[in-house]
Amino acid sequence: MARKKTSNTSRKKNQKSNLRNRLSKLSNWERVGGVLSIGLFFFALYLFISLISFLLSGGADQSQLSLTAREILTNPNLKIENVGGKWGANMADWFINRGIGLASFGVVYLLLILAIKLGRIHKVSLSRNFGYGIFLIIWTSVALGYFMAPLYEQSYLYPGGAYGFFISQWFNSVIGNVGTFFLLMATMLICIIIAFENAWPVMRKWMTRAKKQPATDAPLSDEEVYSEPKAPVINEKDDAFAKVVEEDDEVEVVYADDKNKKEDIEIELEPEPEEDSTQKKTDDKKEEGPKDPELEVEKRKEDDIVDSIQQDLSEDYDPTLDLSRYEFPSLDLLKEWSTGNPQVTNEELIANKNRIVETLKNYNIEIVKIKATSGPTITLYEIVPAPGIRISKIKNLEDDIALSLAALGIRIIAPIPGKGTVGIEVPNRKPEIVSMRSIIASRTFQESEYELPIALGKTISNETYAVDLTKMPHILVAGATGQGKSVGLNAIITSLVYKKHPSQLKFVFVDPKKVELNLYSVMEKHFLAKMPGEDDPIITDVQKVKNTLNSLNLEMDNRYDLLKKAHARNIKEYNQKFISRRLNPEKGFRYLPYIVVVIDEFADLIMTAGKEIELPIARIAQLARAVGIHMIIATQRPSTNIITGVIKANFPARIAFRVASMVDSRTILDSPGANQLIGKGDMLVSTGSSLTRVQCAFVDTPEVESIVHFIGEQPGYPTAFLLPEYMDENSDEPGAVDLKNRDDLFDEAARLVVLNQTGSTSAIQRKFSIGYNRAGRIMDQLEAAGVVGPNEGSKARQVLLQDEYSLEQLLNNL
Repeated sequence: MARKKTSNTSRKKNQKSNLRNRLSKLSNWERVGGVLSIGLFFFALYLFISLISFLLSGGADQSQLSLTAREILTNPNLKIENVGGKWGANMADWFINRGIGLASFGVVYLLLILAIKLGRIHKVSLSRNFGYGIFLIIWTSVALGYFMAPLYEQSYLYPGGAYGFFISQWFNSVIGNVGTFFLLMATMLICIIIAFENAWPVMRKWMTRAKKQPATDAPLSDEEVYSEPKAPVINEKDDAFAKVVEEDDEVEVVYADDKNKKEDIEIELEPEPEEDSTQKKTDDKKEEGPKDPELEVEKRKEDDIVDSIQQDLSEDYDPTLDLSRYEFPSLDLLKEWSTGNPQVTNEELIANKNRIVETLKNYNIEIVKIKATSGPTITLYEIVPAPGIRISKIKNLEDDIALSLAALGIRIIAPIPGKGTVGIEVPNRKPEIVSMRSIIASRTFQESEYELPIALGKTISNETYAVDLTKMPHILVAGATGQGKSVGLNAIITSLVYKKHPSQLKFVFVDPKKVELNLYSVMEKHFLAKMPGEDDPIITDVQKVKNTLNSLNLEMDNRYDLLKKAHARNIKEYNQKFISRRLNPEKGFRYLPYIVVVIDEFADLIMTAGKEIELPIARIAQLARAVGIHMIIATQRPSTNIITGVIKANFPARIAFRVASMVDSRTILDSPGANQLIGKGDMLVSTGSSLTRVQCAFVDTPEVESIVHFIGEQPGYPTAFLLPEYMDENSDEPGAVDLKNRDDLFDEAARLVVLNQTGSTSAIQRKFSIGYNRAGRIMDQLEAAGVVGPNEGSKARQVLLQDEYSLEQLLNNL
């Protein structure tokens, strides 16, 4: 009996666990949202069709629609002309004639917006659309009931519906016809002003144009010839920070606390010192003696995290339609790497503050104010020295402050650019790991409008540091072995993959070590680009590196030719014209994806090939920005023979991890500081004149493997993105093709090319299910035979024969 009772208990537990699992599956909001989205979409479509059909056939159905809804739905002898059937006709009659009239089509729009929001198909504002949508529905119904009241007696159709007619008639009885007209116009104008920020300035400018001009025949008086503008009178109680803006003939006073401004302006004023204040302060100082400054701790900033990742795709021509089923990587593929969110304690802040103040006092340096800003690994102490203290004196005490704090990597910024303070960066006792997941999920990164967004990590103030690669436009990365350089490259690549579709971005990976970037070969048919005929998408051989870089130069020249024909200055303008269908693909135009070239261990390439590598890189760095080709070069040896003046001049953006000496830091950053970093992802980012200290986001190798396998398992392109063919001048020219040893598929391939009038190697490869190398040899034979023209880069070859009769004659002659 005991065993039987135990088995029953375990069976009940299993049933409860199964029920709980089913409920958890049903509670998946994404799945429920998808179900509701599909249901609302088709209901909105059915309602739209029923409304349209009612406008066309509603007159024939009026005799039947006068019955009750129950009689209409249950009587099988009723014949309804509406395409939506009895239910659709009855629903359309309720919405239009008995409801809100032609404004019912707005209900269809709101249902579609709700379906898009629930399904997370596109990023839309539900409150904004419903707010303005409901207002327009009500306004349209009342307006149609007011303006088209005579049609209510002449037609079966009530344009404003019963509600619109009733409300408009009620307004007519209260405020009259003129008052109702003015009310409708006023409410519409107010709505336009609220909805659009520039609406009122445009209206005001339009109204001010209607000014009377002086008669041309009448002579101008002295006052009219020249009249000095009078400044407006500002009362003392008004804001002292008022400025006068002259616009045509009007004078407008704009105050600093104007609520219409997008940014708040905060101005701090120091009271003017009285005559005896200096003497009084001196006397007080003799009596009381110097006091330690109070520590001001700046509140740590926390970035907002979004729930899910939404992608904003194009509306006209969508380049993502080639891989319409492609799914972006989810946040679940990244680990949190949380260390309990350790923040710097007040005890540590106060202790460091006391040591800094005490060390400076030992050298007769007094501090007026000190402020602390803590980040994930570094805390910045901003100090304001007393008047008369030389900044260079504080700078020379860097080693003494490091000794008193017993910390590694003390860095003094004297002064901080843009501030009247001296910065002392002190490492935290318990550093925090910045996970790549928190960076990707941050609102700063997700809502960025960058073309190529790169999320590197977090700053000292705990803010997500994201930049646009197109603005940089090339990056030079340097750092000693084991200081986070490879992790930094993975963070850059990961952030781009999470934000861009495969049709919008391609990578060219160069890895002389053969192991650092090999993980990304899995996504060859999605994000990678290579030369035709290459088997390995990751370039490791030095000779292939030279050919690939020269091939990128050909691609750059081809893109500039397309920009010239399209009258576009850069790739963004060109792609916008192509998306809006203003460029004809039949004339050779094509959508241009961004190309990011990642070169690891640049020092090994320079030592092996030298100028053959440096010159094509320099040419790409100088010219390729406008056509969407960007380079990221990494090296662990930032010496002058590796990072030459030509390279430095064309790579204004630099990322420096910890290096061994100050000389290496000056080589990469043109300033010291990289030798004082603490390692493990601690880096300095230079984007021109300023240096920013950032803790690099950590993304581990298993995370990268999960991301690339998630991408690689999805349907991709037939091949990688093909760069133009490039043959080294020292190699044999590709003209000596023996037509006597033609391929077995030569005749069939020739007929395929002539029939389709497209000379494409990939088409031959797909049609006959052969490798790319064999298809390339067949294409070379077709060129030698005169069937197709020479190679034109990534474009299809020109077919020289126009019909099959000419082809048969050529084949017979062969």
